[in-house]
Amino acid sequence: MTTPSTSETAGSSKTGVELTGLETIAESERHGKPRSLFWPWFAANVSVFAIAYGSFALGFGISFWQATLVGVIGIVVSFFLVGVVSLAGKRGSAPTMVLSRAQFGVNGARLPALLSWILTVGWETVLTVSAVFAVDATVQALGGPADSPVTKVIALIVIAAVVVVVGVYGFSLIMRLQLWITIVTGAVTLIYLVTVLPLIDFAAVTAVEAGSLAAVIGALVFMMTGFGLGWVNAGADYSRYLPRNASGKAVVGWTTFGAALAPVVLLIVGVLLAASSTELAEAISSYSLGPLVGLSPAWLLIPFALVVVLGLVAGAIMDVYSSGLSLLAVGLKVKRPVAAAIDGVLMVLGSIFVLFIAADFFGPFQAFLITLGVPIAAWAGIFVADVLLRKNDLADAELYDPKGRYGSVRWASIALVVLATVLGWGLVTNDTPGFTWLGYLFGPEGEGTFREGWAYSNLGVLIALVIGFVGYLLFGRSAVKAQEEK
Repeated sequence: MTTPSTSETAGSSKTGVELTGLETIAESERHGKPRSLFWPWFAANVSVFAIAYGSFALGFGISFWQATLVGVIGIVVSFFLVGVVSLAGKRGSAPTMVLSRAQFGVNGARLPALLSWILTVGWETVLTVSAVFAVDATVQALGGPADSPVTKVIALIVIAAVVVVVGVYGFSLIMRLQLWITIVTGAVTLIYLVTVLPLIDFAAVTAVEAGSLAAVIGALVFMMTGFGLGWVNAGADYSRYLPRNASGKAVVGWTTFGAALAPVVLLIVGVLLAASSTELAEAISSYSLGPLVGLSPAWLLIPFALVVVLGLVAGAIMDVYSSGLSLLAVGLKVKRPVAAAIDGVLMVLGSIFVLFIAADFFGPFQAFLITLGVPIAAWAGIFVADVLLRKNDLADAELYDPKGRYGSVRWASIALVVLATVLGWGLVTNDTPGFTWLGYLFGPEGEGTFREGWAYSNLGVLIALVIGFVGYLLFGRSAVKAQEEK
């Protein structure tokens, strides 16, 4: 293994581009306070896409109060997991997928790194496409052509350029930019929410009937996979520059608070709007986000559209940055900026496919989330359990040495992920072509009440999370103890 163990061999170029990749951050480069984590996590999650999730939640056939409850719980709990992963970043001063070598081994951790890479590339593509659709909707609202290929091409070029350049430039620029995005998007989004309040019909909201336990669990899991579980593999990437004597509770708290604040508020507004009328529900559930732009008054149209795009771009930037680190952890031997640029190219190609070729977007997006959500949930359970079991910081240098205390491959952890994935995929379903094989443990269609009542509960994600967490607590405890005694 030739990867340097500290960032003293990398640092930044003369232009300020961050060259540090998988290396442990040197003591002299660790700075900042936990509260600085609020800005990137708020900016990346202030996206009004969360309003659409209000309609998605009601689509499970549950009431306003049930949707609000599972939305808040799903968002906060899933982002709390991101906070715990961020705590590991403070303790280990390395990217998430490097720290995962403590559970999976130096080479065994390539498996979760590959899953992480696929997930982040997928999300950055989704966010970029959504930003392009928002621009197109704004042009249409201003009297321009509808569904214009020219508008989409220009928007994609500009948005992709910003995302890739900032992602390639690295950590320092990301943290500065996210501060300003937080301020701008937070203020304008608050104004927007006030302007749409008159659209809410509280009588219609309270009239929505409650759903079954299976429907509630399905909505809960969908919220977790759509929010925190989509970020859990990146938590340590943004806390690794903090000093190791920084408050661990503050790291977890500021990460959770920053990431969950905007989605919770936006989700509740989304549920209220969606429950008010069928037309509003269909409008805000549109993946194009165009109807959301159209709900704003004329004087707020351009500022709100800018906020929509900025929020989506902020999330895509963080995904490009983390996907580059995950690609390095898979084993690609390039500099971090090059890895981020490669992922940027893949993001653009994926966006072109979705914008100009694919006939459907939301169906494959749901299928993508739920399929990858199962093994990622298993990995998250293992990682969080490992953080809770450890009493000491990791041995930095040995995270890069297959012959060190963390070993080359830790088969017990890999077996847990495989077991959790096999069981989890059997307990989730999706009707999208190519994904109908999921849900094989529910039994044949039309046979038995188990499938009828629970087929769309996405129960497999929770099962995978629990198997990873409890399994590692049971079978990983002795390994962690042995590692810390060396």
